[in-house]
Amino acid sequence: MNDENFITILTATFNRSEKLESLYHSLMKQTRHGFVWIIVDDGSTDDTAERVSGWKEQTADIGDWKPEIRYVYQTNAGKHVALNHGIDLIDTCLTFIVDSDDYLTEDAVEVAERYLAEYGMERESLKLAGFSFLRVSENGRVNNRLFPLDNEVDTFTEVRINRNLLGDKAEIFFTDIMKKYPFPQFHEERFLPEDAIWIRMSGPYKMVHANRQIYVCDYLKGGLTKSGRGMKMNSPYGMMYRSEGYLSNSSVRTAVQIKMMMLWQVYSHYAGQKYNGETIPDICNVSHDFLYYLCLIPGIILYWFWKAEYGNKK
Repeated sequence: MNDENFITILTATFNRSEKLESLYHSLMKQTRHGFVWIIVDDGSTDDTAERVSGWKEQTADIGDWKPEIRYVYQTNAGKHVALNHGIDLIDTCLTFIVDSDDYLTEDAVEVAERYLAEYGMERESLKLAGFSFLRVSENGRVNNRLFPLDNEVDTFTEVRINRNLLGDKAEIFFTDIMKKYPFPQFHEERFLPEDAIWIRMSGPYKMVHANRQIYVCDYLKGGLTKSGRGMKMNSPYGMMYRSEGYLSNSSVRTAVQIKMMMLWQVYSHYAGQKYNGETIPDICNVSHDFLYYLCLIPGIILYWFWKAEYGNKK
């Protein structure tokens, strides 16, 4: 077996050392060994560093294979900042972001290699950013639903947004593309949804959407929590940046653009509250005059409703 590293598993973690154990064991069981695991610790105060150090000692030499596990620490700044930190360190062809409380099927790396072999030579002509696979729960249920067409090559916008195929999937990107689209960082904000970047890749680049189960996770039932909403309220510039990505993509269907303009309006009010009227960064500005005024009053109403429902930022 050729064990040359071609893919990096990138994990940002914060006080999840016990959860991280499942991911570690799933990586050690991979049927293909050509990967690096980079763990970016976003300021954990638990035993993450010691646990990872122990794994590195345990796996110092597994037969003819010596897994490469790299651990880096940063002061708590948020997952997106940790991902930027990790992406800067990656020198493999592919990058696979895997959350610290999830794990992979035993053939995940092997599946990635097969798709790289099949599509790698055509990536320029197809304008590929990477591959999108399925996430499943521990009981095997696919998150949201299957892709309508297996191995369809199209944009994130068309397949996921315009067809209302919501819910997380398992994206593997060409690393050089990831490096072109770093996550923006806003002062004292610690949250930015990953689709804020995926939507900006969409158009210039496409994905192969494959019905292959390679990623296992579980989601809490009950929808958005107060803490989840509070996290977004405390990152209004990041949330505005996300909305602006959808608004500036002319391929996004109108209903979604209206929703995103509403959200932009809401978070612009939170930005004003947080920064005492400080000018919104140019990166978060929108130029859709019609939608702006259409959503102005509804956005103010929604802002006050959220404020009454969830209270001030937490």
